[in-house]
Amino acid sequence: MSAPVVSGASRADGSVEVLAGSGGRLEVKGALTFATARKARQQGLRLLEASSSGQIEIDCAGVTASDSAGLMVLLDWLTAAKNANRSLRLSNLPEPIRAVAQISDVTEILEAGVSA
Repeated sequence: MSAPVVSGASRADGSVEVLAGSGGRLEVKGALTFATARKARQQGLRLLEASSSGQIEIDCAGVTASDSAGLMVLLDWLTAAKNANRSLRLSNLPEPIRAVAQISDVTEILEAGVSA
């Protein structure tokens, strides 16, 4: 049985991309769900490792659907940044992610990010 998906926009086709922008900015585009979590996690970790910036921002404005697995990906990226002694901030968290974070009692962690 798969985890329920909470849609945040009209495009919830089950695909995801994590894209590198400029100045330590990464963007998540697409569904951040159980079906895409492994791919998103791997892409994000590769980009975090490859980034030369000590201060990284992950923009989640392009997340079209999310569930608890998507939340775990975000938390994993925060842990990886902390372990690499880098600052990481999550921006534009969609309401569905915030709702799952609140239920899971991790809202404060998501909002604070990590500092190097």
